[in-house]
Amino acid sequence: MQWNEQKSSSSADPEPQLGNKNYVPEVAHPNVEYDDDLHVVCPSNTTERKLMSKIDFRVIPFLSILYFLAFLDRTNVANAAIFGLQKDLGLTGTEYNTALTIFFVPYILFEIPSNLILKKLKPHLWLSGCMFVFGLATICQGLVQNYSGLLATRFFLGLAETGMFPGCFYLIGMWYKRSEAQKRYSFFFSSTTLAGAFSGLLASAIGKMSGMRGYLGWRWIFILEGVLTCVVSFAFFFVLPDFPEEAKWLTEEERAYVKARLRKDQGRSAAERRIEFKDVKRIFKDFKVIVAGFMYFGLLVPAYGYAYFAPTIIETYKYSTIQTQLHSVPPWAAAFAFAMVVAYFSDKFKHRFLFTLIPICIAIAGFAILITVHTQPHLEYAALFLVTMGTYSALPVIVCWFNMNLGGHHRRSVGSAWQIGFGNIGGIIATYSFLSKDAPYYKQGYSICIGFVCLSAASCCIYFVAVLVQNKNRDRAAADIGLTEFEKTEMGDMSPDYRYLL
Repeated sequence: MQWNEQKSSSSADPEPQLGNKNYVPEVAHPNVEYDDDLHVVCPSNTTERKLMSKIDFRVIPFLSILYFLAFLDRTNVANAAIFGLQKDLGLTGTEYNTALTIFFVPYILFEIPSNLILKKLKPHLWLSGCMFVFGLATICQGLVQNYSGLLATRFFLGLAETGMFPGCFYLIGMWYKRSEAQKRYSFFFSSTTLAGAFSGLLASAIGKMSGMRGYLGWRWIFILEGVLTCVVSFAFFFVLPDFPEEAKWLTEEERAYVKARLRKDQGRSAAERRIEFKDVKRIFKDFKVIVAGFMYFGLLVPAYGYAYFAPTIIETYKYSTIQTQLHSVPPWAAAFAFAMVVAYFSDKFKHRFLFTLIPICIAIAGFAILITVHTQPHLEYAALFLVTMGTYSALPVIVCWFNMNLGGHHRRSVGSAWQIGFGNIGGIIATYSFLSKDAPYYKQGYSICIGFVCLSAASCCIYFVAVLVQNKNRDRAAADIGLTEFEKTEMGDMSPDYRYLL
C-alpha cells in the first residue's frame, strides 16, 4: 500500500534526507520532530498534525462549498418542477426528462479536457471561473420562457460544471496520503447530500415568493441560488487552493515536507512535466481503469435517480407541496452522517473494498422495499433512507479508492476524469428511468436502479481481485529490475515498487 524502500538510484537523489543512507536526522537536525515512517524531517516550527490541520482548513472546506453550490444548481430543477416549472413552460411527454439529460452531454465529453486545463492553469483560476459561469447559467434558467431556452441553459450548465467534480477530486488526491484521504473525500462528496437537504429547505422558503415581481416560485429558486453562486465565485478566486508545489500559504520547508510524505506514499508526482496524448493512450491500456469507470457508473444511476426525482417520488405519498420539500431533507441528512461513519472506519482499517459492498447491500435493500411495498407510505419513506445512505456512502469510497491508487499527476488527472466522465453516463439513464407514466409505483425505475447497483458491486469485486493479484505478483517479483527513478515516475502506479490499497 506504499512505495517500497528499494530504490536503486537513491544515492543520486538531490534531497539527501530522502535517500542518503549515511544521513542521521537526529544528529543533523537536533530538536526537531522526525517521522520515522516517512524518513523526512518535519519543519521545526510545526508538527505533522498541525500542518495537516492547516491544509485541511485551506483545502477541504472551500472545495466542499464549491461542489455544494454546483450540485445545488444542478439538481434544484427537481424542486422547481414541484413548483410548476413543467406547467409554466408547457412541457409534455418526456421533454422534462430530455432537459435533464442534455446537461450530461457536455458534462461527460469535457471531463478529461477540463482536468488537462486544470493541470495547465492554476486550479483557483479554472475552478472559480467555471463556478461563475455555472452560476450565471442557473440564473438564466430562471428567466427562460420555453422548452428551447431550458435546453440551452441546461447544456451550458453542464459545460460549466464539467470540471468541478473530477477537478476537485484530483486536487484533493494531490494533497493527502491514501491512508488519510477517505475522510476528506467523503466529507467533500457529502456536500452533495447537504446540497440535497438544503435544496429542499431553500425551495420550501423561496417557493413562497411566488408572484413577486411577476415571477413564479420556481423561477426564484433558480435566480437566487444562481446569484449566490456568482457572488461566492469572486471570493473563491482568492481562497481556492492550488497544488502543493504552488501553495504560497505554506513555507518552503512545509511544501518540501508535504511533497516528501506524498512521494513516500504515492511515488514521485511528475508535476513538473506536461501531460501528452501518449499518456492518455497509455493509461487506457490498463484494464483496471475501465473497470473503475463501471464501479462509479453503476451507482450514479440510483444517485441521480434519487437526486432528480426524490420530490416527485415523495409527493406520491400524499404530501402537500411544502411538506414534500421538507420531507426530502431527512434522507439526505442521514446519508451525510452515515457516509462520514463509513469513511472513518475505512480510514481506520486502511481498507476500501468491504466499505463499498456493505453500503451497496443497504441500497439494494431499500430498492427491494420500494419495488414490493406500495400501500405503506411510512415504510416506503423509510426505504428512501436506505437508498440514500447506501448509495451516497459507497460513491465517495469508490472514487477515493480508485483515484488514490493512481500514481502521479499524469495518471491521476486522466484517470479521475475518465471515471467521473464515463460514470456520469449513468445520469442520462437515470433521467429516463422515472417517467410520469410509471407513477406512482415507479417499478421500472427501481428495477433499473437495482440492476445498475449490482453492476457496480460486481465491478468492485473485479477491481479488488485485480489489485490484490498485482500486489502479490509484485511481492514475488525481483526487488530491483534496474529501473531508474525517472522510469518509475513515468510508470506511476504501474511501477513494480507500487502497492495498491485494497
